[in-house]
Amino acid sequence: MNWKSLDDFIAMGGYGFYVWGAYLVTAALITAEILMLRMRRRAVEKARRMQALLSEQVTYETTP
Repeated sequence: MNWKSLDDFIAMGGYGFYVWGAYLVTAALITAEILMLRMRRRAVEKARRMQALLSEQVTYETTP
């Protein structure tokens, strides 16, 4: 396609709403996925730290 102005480019021949909407939804979903992965990773790291602390505590309690 050949656009003569920025407005023509944004309008995308009348399909701009759908094109830019698809880009927006895709960007939002990718961002949400990245944020959820970060949250899950932090939760796993926290659980591992807690497990390590508990195993150290059990070792100290069972050592005569």
